[in-house]
Amino acid sequence: MSNGTAGAGEPLEPALKQLIWVLVLGALAPALDTTIVNVALAAIGRGLHTSISSSQWTITGYLLAAGMAMPVTKWATERFGAKRLWLFSLALFMVGSALSGAAWDVASLVVFRVVQGLAAGLMLPLVTTLLVQAAGPGRLGRLMSLASLPMVVVPVFGPVVGGLIVNNLSWRWVFYVNVPICVAASLLAWRVVPESRRSAQRQPLDLLGLGLLSPSLALIIYGLSKAGDRSGFTGTGALVPLVIGLVLGVAFVVHALRRKDAPVVNVRLLRVRSYAASIAVFFLAGLCIYGPLLLLALYYQQVQGKSALVAGLLLAPQGLGSLLPRTVAGKLTDRIGPRLIVLVGLVMTALGTLGFAFAGARPSVWVLGASLIVRGAGLAGVTIAAMAGAFRQVAATDVPDASTTIRIVQQVGGSFGAAVLAVILAHGLLTHDISAAARAVAFDRAFWWSIGFTALAVLPAFLLPGNLKGRRRAQLRPTTGDGALSNRAGAA
Repeated sequence: MSNGTAGAGEPLEPALKQLIWVLVLGALAPALDTTIVNVALAAIGRGLHTSISSSQWTITGYLLAAGMAMPVTKWATERFGAKRLWLFSLALFMVGSALSGAAWDVASLVVFRVVQGLAAGLMLPLVTTLLVQAAGPGRLGRLMSLASLPMVVVPVFGPVVGGLIVNNLSWRWVFYVNVPICVAASLLAWRVVPESRRSAQRQPLDLLGLGLLSPSLALIIYGLSKAGDRSGFTGTGALVPLVIGLVLGVAFVVHALRRKDAPVVNVRLLRVRSYAASIAVFFLAGLCIYGPLLLLALYYQQVQGKSALVAGLLLAPQGLGSLLPRTVAGKLTDRIGPRLIVLVGLVMTALGTLGFAFAGARPSVWVLGASLIVRGAGLAGVTIAAMAGAFRQVAATDVPDASTTIRIVQQVGGSFGAAVLAVILAHGLLTHDISAAARAVAFDRAFWWSIGFTALAVLPAFLLPGNLKGRRRAQLRPTTGDGALSNRAGAA
């Protein structure tokens, strides 16, 4: 499909566009699932006659399973081939979704959600691997402008879909809605996704590395989810798993650096400057971009008194804003590099959040709507350019490792951002009465913290590649071996 040397000005071939949309359709299922289940949590608790704290495990179990499965993706891709693993992941997610919809109690639902999480943990790094290997480095900006669509838009529009389902259908349809998506994505992928040969030199699975990294991620994500409670990061429920998870994480890094053959995740890729800078941007984006999504939804519900559905509709301008710069941001990233695009995107994100920092209890609906459009545009620019910058100097054989690490960082960074802002908000609410005006003050302060965190993401953004003219760029050459895409995709 791609010769790996396409320049910034060359258009995407129809076959490549077709592959992008087929993979985006598959990635839509886990991206949508996470957001709509959050909205349906109370309805699930009522339907299964259980408490919110018990039904919360349907979300926590999913996130923990996804985090534990991600490190296996690179090895499984080389062992079974990218196309086979993609089809298997879609089938597993579909089965987990159908079983979740048919769950008879909260325990069975948690088990089936773990099945969904395992599938999602394989799918999310794999879709990035397939796309990057197909496109080549010169077109990553335009590629990511399409491929990052679920990542940017679904968290905004997902709550609207969840609200509509909960208000008009049974909570079980929150899970059943994934089944037709997975069926369609599987049929299309069978025809469109190119075959990839399994690696001729199969590396054994790094069991020690997996035994260190997967529990580390699960404990860190769990600890961050508990830190969002009123006890914060100092509570035993958050502090103990976070400390153990960090210790295991450090042990994995030491193990990966000492291991001569392939570790489960190659941390030596952080020596690539553009890749390391993008990793830092994505982690800090959890504080200044993705974490505030939690604040925005809660602001409309707790300060404005809106329902979950109305809050989702009021957040829709952010999704619309994220669609506006996609084509331009992708083309500019290919032409001038990701640095300026990320910096401008961060500034726009901060400006879009500023309207909420000044909002108070009686804001202008039009001002907040305009702020969300600006914020959405900035968020999209950062995501597109940072993803493109991450792979620009990474060799084709290292793409599976790079994809896995990026998804892990996004997962942990998003959880970290939500936890930090939840603790800041909870502290503000504890020190005030519960009037709407007092709640507004607490939210204003949390939004100001979010804006302040944006400055941290600006620092690594300066390390991203700037003007690409005259620079020597690593070439991504899709081959017929080592899990890479076959050039026969052009005939799909």
